[in-house]
Amino acid sequence: MHFIDAKGILTGSGGHYGMNIYRGCTHGCIYCDSRSLCYRFAHPFEDIEVKRNAPALLEAALRAKRKRCMIGTGAMSDPYQPCEEELGLTRRCLEIIRQYGFGAAIQTKSDRILRDIELLDAINRQAKCVVQLTLTTFDEALCRIVEPNVCGTHRRIEVLEVMREQGIPTLVWLSPILPYLNDTEENVRSILEACIRTGVKGVLCFGMGLTLREGDREYYYAALDRHFPGLKRRYIERYGNAYEVPSPHAAGLWELFETICRENGLLYTPEDCFRYLYDFPEKHAQLSLFDTAEEP
Repeated sequence: MHFIDAKGILTGSGGHYGMNIYRGCTHGCIYCDSRSLCYRFAHPFEDIEVKRNAPALLEAALRAKRKRCMIGTGAMSDPYQPCEEELGLTRRCLEIIRQYGFGAAIQTKSDRILRDIELLDAINRQAKCVVQLTLTTFDEALCRIVEPNVCGTHRRIEVLEVMREQGIPTLVWLSPILPYLNDTEENVRSILEACIRTGVKGVLCFGMGLTLREGDREYYYAALDRHFPGLKRRYIERYGNAYEVPSPHAAGLWELFETICRENGLLYTPEDCFRYLYDFPEKHAQLSLFDTAEEP
């Protein structure tokens, strides 16, 4: 990893903001879109760029705002990578979010988030905290191949259960669906049943397939060659260099997904999921002139 002093930390406007404390990732997921050349990484993807001044930037930004809202992290790079154990920047940023009365929306694949569960609970009790976990495949053996350097699916399901017991709401990203690998009814049904058991509020899925861009595509195809000989050729023959790569079973899988979500009261449209994720409790939203940053 290497360190930089960033010029800013928050992106977005209005109802919510996002931040990336780390840039790059060591999880090694074979399908990761963040590897795409369009994001213009100037360093190797696994050489994590650490915004060492992230807490100071965040505190200055939140102190200047007159209306509280949700602060998201993890959309681009996981905030609970191994280096977080040493650096603790995600935890420090969460402490600042709590201090200033904002909400947190955290996306991760890692069980390291449990280290901060008391802090997440405090944010949720004071304002709102939503934890988002990605579940790709229920098959642990396949998970170790496609997401090799992070905890497996069943451990993530255990994290969802711990969050449920703590009263912290959760969303699941069912993504991506990899043609010829995890694009089965059994996989979709098993993940959704786990979501139902653990009280997940909603499931985000942007289609039964994946997307491949320059940079990401080459990395993914190299992984297919290593682990699934002959599969890259099937992809090239069917999809060419297409950006959207839908499963051959997409229609049936989507119908199954919608049916199970509707029957069990799970939010499943992106609009409904994001509305739930970023809606901030109105009674906490407006900062009073008498509020002080020093309040716990």
